[in-house]
Amino acid sequence: MKMNSIMMKKILAMGLAGAMIFSMAACGTKETTEVTEENTEEVVEVVEEVSQQEMIVTTANVTSNGAIDASDLFTERDLTQTADLTDAEYYTLKDGQDIEITSAGVYVLSGTAADVTIKVNAGDEDKVQIVLNGVSITNSDSPAIYVVNADKVFVTTTDTENTLSVTGTFTADGDTNTDAAIFSKDDLVLNGVGTLNISSTANGVTSKDDLKITGGTINISCESDALEANDSVAIADGNITIASNKDGIHAENDDDDTVGYVYICGGNIRIEAADDGIHGTTITQIDGGTFDIDTYGEGIEATIVQINGGTVDVYAADDGINASAKSSAYYPELQINGGDVTISMGQGDTDALDSNGALTITGGNINITAQSPFDYDGTGTFSGGTVIVNGQEVTQLSNQMMGGGMMGGGPGGMGGGFGGPGFGG
Repeated sequence: MKMNSIMMKKILAMGLAGAMIFSMAACGTKETTEVTEENTEEVVEVVEEVSQQEMIVTTANVTSNGAIDASDLFTERDLTQTADLTDAEYYTLKDGQDIEITSAGVYVLSGTAADVTIKVNAGDEDKVQIVLNGVSITNSDSPAIYVVNADKVFVTTTDTENTLSVTGTFTADGDTNTDAAIFSKDDLVLNGVGTLNISSTANGVTSKDDLKITGGTINISCESDALEANDSVAIADGNITIASNKDGIHAENDDDDTVGYVYICGGNIRIEAADDGIHGTTITQIDGGTFDIDTYGEGIEATIVQINGGTVDVYAADDGINASAKSSAYYPELQINGGDVTISMGQGDTDALDSNGALTITGGNINITAQSPFDYDGTGTFSGGTVIVNGQEVTQLSNQMMGGGMMGGGPGGMGGGFGGPGFGG
């Protein structure tokens, strides 16, 4: 297994340092500065040029009749990859000076600085867009971006490279454990046309509400979950590379097991994880995209796992795709209706397709290399598609160990896509 060595190299390569707004301000070592319109003419010209090339991602793979009804999941602003800079305010980062955003608007940031937190504490109805235009923030114990309150916050990259890194132990903000390089208590959207590199000693990106990704290149190296949300993680597009010492994508609310879904309808997603690749409490639905998942845990997991499209390549040391009873609101079911699914399993008590309830295959191309291709506790239905097990086509779901499994190796592929919930299919 190669996970730990690969991931640790990435983490070490991306390490930086910084500090959090409350803890450091209390010690008198930094000041908080209101956002004002100050920047060079060159920065304004570059960002305005990018904004004129407005890009809107089309979610062609979004479905309305799956386990999740994703037809209204993404707004036009979610999918627009450049910001409207008509009334934007510009700010150049400086060491030790936090940025305080208290109202709706578009804020363009640039520059390199240490010990800086971009803090959003706006009104309940305010939408805030943070435009990263060549930003590098290095903190040691606090998020680089911290959303205390807002209706929704967009973090949008211009055609630049941006880095957010936290290298030490996070300091709590009162009762709030701010344990991510980007930490939001409210809805959060990541998009843009540039690159965002995130390095963290805990989570990469956390939303205590909904997290959406609709564009850009995002590289995350972290010690805990890379993309984490309480209610949902939804991905429409983007090139996402994850190296995590826990889960790659994780949606779970500790207080409510009826929420916490993952929806993906597009993009290129590469995950190396020490635990699960994609983990949802209620539903994990894939309608499109390209996935390369290499994990010590389970490749894809939720109470209901539904694959309707996309190219999914999984290597797992535990179960490949697993429908387990994590939510009291749903009966476990693993359902494959389309797409190209390749699963390679390691040795031991591992199953390629594992359901604590029903296993249903109605379509798609499925290629399994494993000693135990199928394991289900309820009904097994095979009514369409092509299933290859260890090089041979099968016409029924055996629900037992089969010989000739593959031991070792890993996946190849990339991509992803996403949406929002509803039940059916």
